[in-house]
Amino acid sequence: MQNKNRNILLFSILTLSLLLLLLLNISLGSVSIPIKDVFHSLTGGNSSKETWDYIIVNYRLPKTMAAVLVGMGLSISGLLMQTLFRNPLAGPDVLGLSSGASLGVATVILGAAFLPSYLARFLLSSYGIILASSLGSFLVLLAVLAVSQRLRDTMSILIVGLMFGSLTSAIVGTLTYFSTAEQLQKFTFWSLGNLGNLSWSSIVILSVCVAIGLFLSFVHIKPLNALLLGENYARSLGMNYKKTRMIIILATSLLAGSITAYAGPIAFIGLAVPHIAKLVFQTSNHTILFWSTLLLGAIIMLICDSISQLPGSDITLPINAVTSIFGAPIVIWLLIRKRKMMN
Repeated sequence: MQNKNRNILLFSILTLSLLLLLLLNISLGSVSIPIKDVFHSLTGGNSSKETWDYIIVNYRLPKTMAAVLVGMGLSISGLLMQTLFRNPLAGPDVLGLSSGASLGVATVILGAAFLPSYLARFLLSSYGIILASSLGSFLVLLAVLAVSQRLRDTMSILIVGLMFGSLTSAIVGTLTYFSTAEQLQKFTFWSLGNLGNLSWSSIVILSVCVAIGLFLSFVHIKPLNALLLGENYARSLGMNYKKTRMIIILATSLLAGSITAYAGPIAFIGLAVPHIAKLVFQTSNHTILFWSTLLLGAIIMLICDSISQLPGSDITLPINAVTSIFGAPIVIWLLIRKRKMMN
């Protein structure tokens, strides 16, 4: 009963924090907008200035929505991978999807000079880069799924995913070696991640992909709890292990692949947030971990995005750098604190 009350309190605090951070994130930027004006604009009213309404609806709100979707999607995909492989270092990139997306984008950006001008113009547009990223992730996914059908050992799939990642990274490295400074700069900017260039149509597509991935994850909460005790235990409970493994891989691929396609490769979130949720809630029950990881992922991503904007400045830091700089010390501190509490 005490744990239940504690969890209710923690979930209430996280939900309230998420709502406050949503308003704060929208209010911050090169143009500072008071939170009360943000609230009025979002609830159907008007802010003090007409230009503020335009900025909120067309720029700030899509970016905030992107941060929430990215935080939720990557966090849950990290939780799925850590549970499936029973490896605390597993993240959404272990299947090689991020590397596949990078290969698709690198092929387009670094190989555009060899294509006809009309085709190069399309592929170098935002839609072309999203298409290339999605195609790269999808091809790696097909390869991983084909291999997973032949392998019974789950750890072998982890190794295969890492090998695909190494292979695609090697090809990207070769392409960058023969590219120009301008091409390298464009590819580097993409690889640093970006939440601010998404239109409302892109947000809708990303929302659908993330919603499907989260739904597949949610309906497999009980099998995830069984997997914690090992593959043999899960089979003894009558679980169709091969089918469950396939759906978990598909859910992770949909979440990580779509997010990488639209926002670029975002580091730290998928690896670290599940650990933070486990340490804060002190449980391994996925019924609790699913919702706590979901909320913490959105909260941490909003905090990182707010920091990256450097409020009051026209400069925006790369979101990838901020997630790692902000997040890594928190995880180290939590792990040290946990160890002290156990001694």
